[in-house]
Amino acid sequence: MGKTHPELEKILSQQPPPPIASFDDVPRMRAMLSERKRKLTATMGGSGPPTGITEKDIQVPSRESGRTITCRVHSPSPETAPREGSPLFVIFHGGGFCLGGLENEELLCRAFAKELGVVMLNVDYRLAPENPFPAAPEDAWDIVKWAATHSSELHANLNRGFIVGGISAGANLATTMGHQARDEKLSPPITGLYLSIPTISTPESIPEKHRNIHISKIQNANPPGLGEEAIRKFEGWPSGHTNLPPTYFQICELDPLRDDAIVFEKMLREDYGIPTKYDFYPGLPHGFWSFHPEAEFSQRVPKDSVVGLRWLLEKGVSS
Repeated sequence: MGKTHPELEKILSQQPPPPIASFDDVPRMRAMLSERKRKLTATMGGSGPPTGITEKDIQVPSRESGRTITCRVHSPSPETAPREGSPLFVIFHGGGFCLGGLENEELLCRAFAKELGVVMLNVDYRLAPENPFPAAPEDAWDIVKWAATHSSELHANLNRGFIVGGISAGANLATTMGHQARDEKLSPPITGLYLSIPTISTPESIPEKHRNIHISKIQNANPPGLGEEAIRKFEGWPSGHTNLPPTYFQICELDPLRDDAIVFEKMLREDYGIPTKYDFYPGLPHGFWSFHPEAEFSQRVPKDSVVGLRWLLEKGVSS
């Protein structure tokens, strides 16, 4: 395992991470995460959306008659929206496919809407274990297809960009959507993928020539925060990766999932010629910015996120 960031070492000496046993109780974990996110949003973002941002919940039809999927739309107000129209970003929260909700990425959605004039479609997909696989990717695909044909209802212009992304498990859904959209020839096409701390692969799905660098699940089996034992409690694409859109990654050195992102980025860039960009966070574990937002090492993440999304939008428009 890499060397822990010195500021994080100091924080952990005063406040150790919760025991792995706490991951056994899904309802308790959901309540803990929801409370943490509410406090984080209140501390970092105040009691409501910033000036110039509007928010509303909508119901999007699913493939099942009578069932809808709740989404929260974070938009620049008409007075602040880009004159040429707003790009659209469909975002999926993290939480190991069994935790999380609309509040997870509220701060990120607000930042993107305010800084870049992007309409954010924040998806409340179905969670396990109540809704087993493939409930989450089915919901994700229903939303992406709907967004492609209903962008005008969201006051978005897909000619300015159609981004799909997520954090952790949400990045897994986004990766799947990128492949499925390509295979099913979604129109308009997705123009960029935003993959933050993604879980993407299993060891046996890694191509032989890349297996020597896919070591993080062993190397980082017991980091502060999310480790291999916790991952197991949550727990290739046959048509390959040709013609995927430009892809941005966020990667943490002490994350067991680190090399999922490192290998996938390398494959896209070297084997398929797909433009990629990544930010790497030395000595820090999976999703550190949510657990230690006050730390100095977390302050660069919001800036990196905006720069990363701006790069995707520029690449999508120019390609």
